[in-house]
Amino acid sequence: MEAARPTQATGWLRSTGSYLEVLKPRETSLLTFIGIGAAVLAAGGYPPLERFFLIVVALLAGCAGCNGLTNYIDRDLDARMRRTRGRALPSRRIQPAERMLPLALALLAAGLALAWWLNPLCFLSGAVGTAAALIARKTSATHFLGIVSSCAPVLVGYLAVRPQLDPTIALLCLLIGVWVPLHVWSVMTANRSDYLGAGLAIFPVTWAIEDAIKAFFALSLVLYAASLGLYVAGGFGWFYLVAAALLGGLMVYASLRLLLTHASRDAWSLYKLSAFPYLGLLFLAMCVDLWL
Repeated sequence: MEAARPTQATGWLRSTGSYLEVLKPRETSLLTFIGIGAAVLAAGGYPPLERFFLIVVALLAGCAGCNGLTNYIDRDLDARMRRTRGRALPSRRIQPAERMLPLALALLAAGLALAWWLNPLCFLSGAVGTAAALIARKTSATHFLGIVSSCAPVLVGYLAVRPQLDPTIALLCLLIGVWVPLHVWSVMTANRSDYLGAGLAIFPVTWAIEDAIKAFFALSLVLYAASLGLYVAGGFGWFYLVAAALLGGLMVYASLRLLLTHASRDAWSLYKLSAFPYLGLLFLAMCVDLWL
């Protein structure tokens, strides 16, 4: 019996790790973070502490639950791709896959319930974002529905503090709307043969690389302009302006390098840069600027 305890403990840890993995902790963390940043921005830097705590919990639970459900829906396609077949569901580390549904559904329900308590507009944003994330998975429509679902955390955080639509939240959503395809298309281009081999024949993998990446470069320029537009609309100071200029410049440079080389490694570098190094730090710069 003594010798069995370490094995049982290890198995429990691995099982727990698999359930956490299926909630996509990196993606959940980024979406939660930008929602928190939007709440701080809406409050002018200092949201009420109790309300801020509820916003964080609502965002974290809702994003985790929604990501868990998308992982469940995509499990069969993920099993056909080299990049994703090692995930918890396609690798059958959680078997049957339905065992993770109660956790994901409970988290999503908790997130939406808290969003309703914060403001009905927050609930509406979360519900629409969830629906957009779950329908038409891995189709051409996903690119545009992904914009809606990725804007949802920002809308929830912002509207929970300032329940009105204004130029600032409009520009935040524009920023996310441009960022999503640039982020998603770059990872698809980096793994082009993997997507095609799995039967996922949609843009951009169906286009010649030299044609598709022209759109990436154009998007990076629009993204740069949107981030600088926030400097005016959001009433930011020099700190945000410098951060947006530097981060936007890096995105344009990475897109230009991909445009010149057509190399998968440069598409992967653009994908990695566009996540927290770009989007996360940009939202952090908004908050820091308000605190200075």
